[in-house]
Amino acid sequence: MSDRDDIDALIELMARLPGLGPRSARRAVLHLVRKRGSLLTPLAELTQKVADSARECLNCGNVGTSDICHICRDERRATGLLCIVEDVADLWAMERSGQFIGRYHVLGGTLSALGNVGPEELRIPKLVERVAAEEITEVILALNATIDGQTTAHYIADALEGRVTLSSLAQGVPIGGELDYLDDGTITAALTARKRL
Repeated sequence: MSDRDDIDALIELMARLPGLGPRSARRAVLHLVRKRGSLLTPLAELTQKVADSARECLNCGNVGTSDICHICRDERRATGLLCIVEDVADLWAMERSGQFIGRYHVLGGTLSALGNVGPEELRIPKLVERVAAEEITEVILALNATIDGQTTAHYIADALEGRVTLSSLAQGVPIGGELDYLDDGTITAALTARKRL
């Protein structure tokens, strides 16, 4: 067994992360090993802590360290306003803008006939329950401007028709664009100029 086996395994594991390929992973691991005391050890300890404590919010689907996330627990949030996003990265992108004062609902993906993903595989039934139980007055569909995102938005609009005011993000979100890659100003403009469906 080579003394590099663990390091090679770490490089292979790091290469699976989004945005990292084999070369970037090698550079990152080499940097971590060189900075063992100030980076590698604290990273390993914190990674283990997150692995032990991270969980999905039972209410909205956000990721945190408690059963109900800090956003859902925040009493200052507008309780009648609900923003629907595809995944947690989109929720975090919306939060970075600092413009949204309501609560969120993470679907966990989009409807996809090719991927065999129907409403039951997503958190759409939970969304319909929340709208009734929490007395939601407006639902903002902040789904990515992709075919699957728009299909999902139309499905949700049909499911909630007549129950709430529906709106979607407006200008600034390009067709095919994904929220996680947009800058804060673009998200702010899109949220401010949202339109009714």
